[in-house]
Amino acid sequence: MNALLKNKNILVTGAAGLLGAQLCQAILGQGGKVIAADLTFDKNDFFSQKNQAEYNGRLETVKTDVTQPHEVEALFGQIDSIDGAVNCSYPRNKSYGQHFFDVTMESFNDNLAQNLGSAFLFMQQSAKYFKKSMQPFSLVNISSIYGVVAPKFEVYENTQMTMPVEYAAIKAALQHLSRYAAAYVNDSKFRVNCICPGGIFDNQSQSFLTAYKQQTNGKGMLDVNDVTGSIIFLLSDLSSYVTGQNIVVDDGFCL
Repeated sequence: MNALLKNKNILVTGAAGLLGAQLCQAILGQGGKVIAADLTFDKNDFFSQKNQAEYNGRLETVKTDVTQPHEVEALFGQIDSIDGAVNCSYPRNKSYGQHFFDVTMESFNDNLAQNLGSAFLFMQQSAKYFKKSMQPFSLVNISSIYGVVAPKFEVYENTQMTMPVEYAAIKAALQHLSRYAAAYVNDSKFRVNCICPGGIFDNQSQSFLTAYKQQTNGKGMLDVNDVTGSIIFLLSDLSSYVTGQNIVVDDGFCL
């Protein structure tokens, strides 16, 4: 089978994160070239200069703060040619993740401004880039099952965790912003879609993992690689004319 992303150039923001780093590897594995953008790559060995050299120029890193308009505009301005982009970034403040009654309006607004605001900026600049190049472009945003259904708070019982209210607001809005961008540009060659993954394993407590698994068809928390395949599909020509959609990857959590 031919590589699905052969000769395609893909921009990935939040590239040094849990999902971003695995996605970059998956894109490279499908023959694509990656422009990886993040605030820092110092703690991720995958993006070492030695590793970049081994990919023969198919992996490039760019330090970018997605919350700063001039940096995002400069990022798109320095790119010669890209066929798609994936926004894996998740900027947030130090108060993010508190329980509902403890969240201040100031903190809530700040997190929405950072995260949803930067997502808007990235979609806007992707659309402007497309209008300039008029080459086929696939944009993938990372939403969540909690942008689709209300939280199942029972899975957080007996843990210090909660499902942040900011997260629910951001992920739900992200889906509609994606549809807005696709409808506004109104061109078959410019596609915008969302992936809505279930929980991704990141060394959570055993009590949470057990409770979460009971809400699925058996898998429980997803591995990162369980999510990347759907993103590759949306970036590839196999998904031509798929736009404004949300692909839920959750092993039945939303059923």
